Amino acid sequence: MGVIRAQPARVTDWAAKSVGAAWRAFDLQLTTYAALLLAVGLVMAYTNSVEDGAVPLEAGTTFSRGLMWAAIAAVVFVLATAFDYRWLKTLAWPIYAVQLGLLVLTLLIGDGIGGSARWVEIGPLTFQFSEIAKILMIIVLASYLSSRGRGLDSFASILGACLLVAPPLALVMLQPDLGTSLVFGAILAGMLWMSGASLRWLTVLGAGAVAMAPTAWTYVLLDYQKERLSSFLDANPDLQGAGYQLNQAQIAVGSGGFIGKGLTNGTQTQGNFLPVQATDFVFATLAEELGFIGGVVLFLLFILLLWRVLVAGWRSKDAFGTLFAAGVASMILFQLVVNVGMVLGMMPITGIPLPFVTHGGASLVSMAAGLGILQSINIRQTRAAW
Repeated sequence: MGVIRAQPARVTDWAAKSVGAAWRAFDLQLTTYAALLLAVGLVMAYTNSVEDGAVPLEAGTTFSRGLMWAAIAAVVFVLATAFDYRWLKTLAWPIYAVQLGLLVLTLLIGDGIGGSARWVEIGPLTFQFSEIAKILMIIVLASYLSSRGRGLDSFASILGACLLVAPPLALVMLQPDLGTSLVFGAILAGMLWMSGASLRWLTVLGAGAVAMAPTAWTYVLLDYQKERLSSFLDANPDLQGAGYQLNQAQIAVGSGGFIGKGLTNGTQTQGNFLPVQATDFVFATLAEELGFIGGVVLFLLFILLLWRVLVAGWRSKDAFGTLFAAGVASMILFQLVVNVGMVLGMMPITGIPLPFVTHGGASLVSMAAGLGILQSINIRQTRAAW
């Protein structure tokens, strides 16, 4: 009888230890840095709402929509954390099919500017499925590469990863969305590098991509894309044409100085001189109103976030977790460098969002899903160790 009474106690103790260990593995720093970056994004949404002349909390303002998307992202983060990430490896091919389906649907019924098809309206919400496709692509690539093991020394395995990325990348280019297609390429490059793929074959593929660049420039890119890509190299840009956005952005950044002009006090922002200041050029708004110090704080938060993303990958006990973290880190780093470099005139204008800070629901939700999956990896692997 004593043995029978003791058994439930041992089971209860094991369950308590397992749950406790799982929550100890929850990376509070990762969530905190992401939440702080989101707060910066909401502050920028607030100042842009004031620029619009509306009360920020009124329905339909940039700030009120930002709050709504932040709430949705929080729910997605919790659900992704609660979901057992190991199912993602099993469901990789259905996820790939869903990814392609969403991108095809965007081409069929999507809306945009100037004949583009990038956004799909679902009730009161507008989604850019190409943002969701980034996270789905990371899942698929992590599953594929982790299943190859030492086979990544072969050209066939590396080429297989490239062929997986090619269809969604082509569908995004057809929208057309050059910026997002470049992010797909950065994700592929970062994950192949972290997977330990043969450096020789990676060099061959890189050389092939460079060799194809003139062909892509001539036959793939549209005229306005060529103008955007080349305008930052022009010593005498057309300030009323292709060079207008960059010129206004640099005026905003330069006028911010060391401490900035203060929230809602930026002349470029509040005077509506800066185009797409809530989205692609939101860093110019931040630099004008919060100054050099605000920019440094933003970079520090991104560095800390990337550090925790990589820590999750390093601690992972399986290759899928490591590669998924590599994909998320590659996506965040590439978008950060290109977006800020674009505003400073060091990178071509490609319309790549600044993670967490650029106003956009799909981008925020995809980031929340990615970080939630990383937390799921942290928790499940610690629980498995018990």
